[in-house]
Amino acid sequence: MNALTLFLPCAGGVEDFLADEVHGLSGLVGEDLLSLRGGVRVRGDWALMQRLNLHSRLAQRVLIELAHGPYQSEQDLYALAAGVPWEQWFTPRQRFRVDLTAQASPLKSLNFATLRIKDAVADRFRAQAGGLRPSIDTQRPDVRVQAHLTATHAQLYIDTSGEPLFKRGWRQDKGDAPLKETLAAAMLAVCGWWQPATRSVSPLPLYDPCCGSGTIVIEAAQLLLGLPAGGQRRFAFEQLRPHDPVGWNAIKTEASGACPTSAGGQNDAQTPAVRIFGSDVAHRMVDFAQRNARRAGVAAAVQLRGGDALQRLPPCAEPGVLLLNPPYGERIAAAGVAGARGGREAFQSGTLARQRAGGAAPADDVNAGDEFFARLAAHWKSHYAGWSAWLLTPDSKLPGRLRLKESRRVPLWNGPIECRLLRFDLTARRAPPPAPPAATP
Repeated sequence: MNALTLFLPCAGGVEDFLADEVHGLSGLVGEDLLSLRGGVRVRGDWALMQRLNLHSRLAQRVLIELAHGPYQSEQDLYALAAGVPWEQWFTPRQRFRVDLTAQASPLKSLNFATLRIKDAVADRFRAQAGGLRPSIDTQRPDVRVQAHLTATHAQLYIDTSGEPLFKRGWRQDKGDAPLKETLAAAMLAVCGWWQPATRSVSPLPLYDPCCGSGTIVIEAAQLLLGLPAGGQRRFAFEQLRPHDPVGWNAIKTEASGACPTSAGGQNDAQTPAVRIFGSDVAHRMVDFAQRNARRAGVAAAVQLRGGDALQRLPPCAEPGVLLLNPPYGERIAAAGVAGARGGREAFQSGTLARQRAGGAAPADDVNAGDEFFARLAAHWKSHYAGWSAWLLTPDSKLPGRLRLKESRRVPLWNGPIECRLLRFDLTARRAPPPAPPAATP
């Protein structure tokens, strides 16, 4: 396994940041590291594949390319898959599944195409393993095969990650629609607080005043402490035949040796002073965030408090970075004093459904949003002069609601929803001009 072609899919808009992250982890450049639409292609080896799974905060998965070629029919896909030496990767006693994605494929039925690839894998095993074949398991497979079709070409991969990499292993408490950890990491990279190419973080304070269950601040704290993203989870490559437990344990030991904190969250003298802060109007969500932070090993590196985003003062004297996924639509009702009780994320699901369907928000939501964001901007101008505020939103009219002009606008995808990460440079509210002197009689 000295020469592998890896593909790391990621969310749209994150490709170049992921390439920087891979460079920071591997030192690769040029043809060995290509940023493509939807992901990054890497030339590496088995050890690099393991390191990318363990450390990457931006990749959705790490795939090994096993075959590629032109196709016109399902039979072409069968032939391509039948030529892969699957017996070198897993055994007939293991269970597998096939997932297929396509862009502009001419095939009439992608389900039938998937079935033909499954047949090819099974038939290959029958021929190579004395009639034995692995069984299909779509729920809890040992091995995942990925296929991707364009209009003319097919690529076959084996998935080395298993569960998507945004599942870090520490989140057990969450709201109705939590931000994915990979998107939180992308926000940290876009705003410049985290530099993936150099694996360094900014000395500036970071504050999320709508922190929910803590995704952004926990990602930031793990970066600050040098904790590996996947240090608390298992990976699919541990089920593959080339897996070397001794080598893998050495990689994990190397990663844990670079961390100034233990997995249990007990920090030693090297732990930096707290400069990562989160708050939420819903004390239930703050409790979730605190429990998640303990499981993530960062409880001593982040300060979490209850509080209204429209009222909380800066958590430290030094200006820093506000980074948040603010409430929108029905979530406005739970965001602060402009709304009601119930928690920041309590109403998000209905709004997301309308966003996916292209529907408009009710007038009451729009009016509440106008009031909330106008008051938020006024609060920031009064108390957060010198800070930069970065907000993730699907709402193209958010700058108008804030009555602020953005200085940057970066496209990012939150699942199926196209969003923008907007930067606002906060300045003090201007004092009213002095009144003209009274006329003398």
